[in-house]
Amino acid sequence: MADKTINIPLTGMSCANCALTIERTVKKVPGVKAAAVNFATEQASLSFDPDQVQVEKLVEKIQDAGYGVAKATVDIPVTGMTCANCAMTIERTLKRKVPGVMNASVNFASERATVEYIPSLTGLDEMIQAIEKAGYGAIRPDDTLEGDDAELQARRAEIEDQTAKFAVGLAFTIPLFILSMGRDFGLFGPWAHAPWVNWLFLALATPVQFYTGWDYYSGGFKSIRNRSANMDVLVAMGSSVAYVYSLALLLAPALGHHVYFETSAVIITLIKLGKMLEARTKGRTGGAIRKLMKLRPKTAFIEVDGLEKEIPVSQVRVGDRIIVRPGEAIPVDGAVLDGESSVDESMLTGEPIPVDKQAGDSVAGGTINGEGRLRFEARKVGKDTALARIIRLVQEAQGSKAPVQALADRVAAVFVPTVIGMALITFILWWSIGGEFVPAMIRLVAVLVIACPCALGLATPTAIMAGTGKGAERGMLFKNSEALEMASKLDTVVLDKTGTITVGKPAVVDLVYLDGNFTNENEFLRLAASAERGSEHPLGRAIVAEATRRGLSLLEPKSFKASRGLGMSATVDGRHVLAGKPGWFLEMGFDFGSLGQKISTFQNQGKTVVVIAAGNKIVGLIAVADRVKPESKDAIESLHKQNIKVVMLTGDNSRTAEAIASEVNI
Repeated sequence: MADKTINIPLTGMSCANCALTIERTVKKVPGVKAAAVNFATEQASLSFDPDQVQVEKLVEKIQDAGYGVAKATVDIPVTGMTCANCAMTIERTLKRKVPGVMNASVNFASERATVEYIPSLTGLDEMIQAIEKAGYGAIRPDDTLEGDDAELQARRAEIEDQTAKFAVGLAFTIPLFILSMGRDFGLFGPWAHAPWVNWLFLALATPVQFYTGWDYYSGGFKSIRNRSANMDVLVAMGSSVAYVYSLALLLAPALGHHVYFETSAVIITLIKLGKMLEARTKGRTGGAIRKLMKLRPKTAFIEVDGLEKEIPVSQVRVGDRIIVRPGEAIPVDGAVLDGESSVDESMLTGEPIPVDKQAGDSVAGGTINGEGRLRFEARKVGKDTALARIIRLVQEAQGSKAPVQALADRVAAVFVPTVIGMALITFILWWSIGGEFVPAMIRLVAVLVIACPCALGLATPTAIMAGTGKGAERGMLFKNSEALEMASKLDTVVLDKTGTITVGKPAVVDLVYLDGNFTNENEFLRLAASAERGSEHPLGRAIVAEATRRGLSLLEPKSFKASRGLGMSATVDGRHVLAGKPGWFLEMGFDFGSLGQKISTFQNQGKTVVVIAAGNKIVGLIAVADRVKPESKDAIESLHKQNIKVVMLTGDNSRTAEAIASEVNI
């Protein structure tokens, strides 16, 4: 083969001597004909004999010398895989057939190929072509993650296809099975043994064999073409043996009369049921990522020449000025230019209390704007936003392979050929010892079919997807599947406060009112909740929720006005009511009097205080906090009994953190 020349981008060089070091290192590799490293452009031009050395070996030598090679990673959704062996086939294809691919990991359960490659040597088009040439499908990922709509459609199409094929198989197999078994047990009388009945069996079995079972023939053909053997080969062989034998008896009655069409039909239909359930399971386990993706708004309002223009989020560029109205999701990461509001950042921090935002503050895509209007400048867009990085982390965790999965893959690789060998040995022994073909054929079919290694290749990745997916839904992200597997050896657990130790939702925990203004606590709460009815702030909603829980009938507020980040005012039953932060009341000149000590006590306990005033005087306090879950204390105590150290991590203030930690014995 002729010599090949490639250009590899390098990292880590600090002077011209580094370039000479890399040249000398690479030239020592057998098969390398020439090496020229340019320090200024950080490029290595290498000429080598592909029969003697591979690109991976050259990269390894450069890294061993203490330098790096600029690499990129891409996740490619893959369709058409039927078992774990298909995943291994795609891995081999990418590594061997696409120059520049350093590593490839294909997860059968998540149906994704994670490929590490050198961009100057190959690209996405070459990878997709290699996957398609191997007999599988690939969906082009979009840099802005918008391509997941196409991936979701492909998943739905697969579920619909598997369901339709199973339905057809079931519709033909049930009457075939009933007629066949009924004839064998003498339930239908002499007519069931008429020659035309066998032809009816053929008519019922053929759609099952070649429509419901077509995937196994096409999958088996792809597998053999790629010099491997997968589950489809076993199913195709097992069902075809029974079908072809029965067809032979039908065409040549002298060979025998007992056909086994129901055997092939039942095999295919039952395994198709498994494939249909598998497709639905894989669709559900990807739900965590889809929930994260739903946090992204589809469009954004940008400011162009003083006018607002709505564009797809994928078209937003760094530097664009974006308008966000009250209640809207923030489309990308950026910095506030003007406006004031409170933003619900619970999807990032887990904290239920909105964070006040004003000019100069940062905002993150996917968070929810509160009651104010914000104008901000886009700083990070597309795959660089915080939400995109979280989604990518979950995808990488679900796509990675745990050590135990690597073992399962190695077993699966040799499993199918071993089963075929055992099935042939079983057939030969039964035929040679018993002398009868039919019992030997039945045993051959049995060994082929019961040994299908579906669970072997699916169990581990499905468990990883379910674990990482449920973790993501509850605010836990795993770096990779190895981290999940190593969790059994933990000696320290760091817990997020909000939503893990606590409920994750603000609720009223204390009420204090001044005597003489109200006859009881509910009367005070009714006034405050009536004023807050028009509020969109989580603290206001918590007060209204408490009144609703107590069954109080609320009045309709008038002249409602929200002061962003401070509080609100309204007229209730002719009384002017104010509700807000203690600092706001101090600015307005209010005197807390005897309630001042209560405010300090509540704040030291980590509670958020809402001051209520009516008729220009303070009438009471409402303390709102995120309650500890009823089961948290027992769960943490259980960890302590296992000698596991528990640490609480929170983005909340120190007083709240200390109060919660003390309550649950951390």
